[in-house]
Amino acid sequence: MNSKQIIGALAMDLKRVALGLHRGSFAMATRFMEEATKRVEEVDKSTLLPYMKNALVKIQYTLSIQDKDKKAEDALMYSTILQNYVLNK
Repeated sequence: MNSKQIIGALAMDLKRVALGLHRGSFAMATRFMEEATKRVEEVDKSTLLPYMKNALVKIQYTLSIQDKDKKAEDALMYSTILQNYVLNK
């Protein structure tokens, strides 16, 4: 997969994390957090704009925080940012 596809898949994983946490489906959220973590590692960061590199670092931090509401909110925000990046690239 190329970087654009990986970032698009990461956006969907983050959206599923947010929905799972919001619904109280923590098993689903945990599974998609694992997938999102893998996808962050797969992205070729050398081809990204600086703000996207920064976003990927912040996504990794977001997935590690304990506050479920904050995690869900941030995951949804980064999902939207990544979707916009893919659509406008």
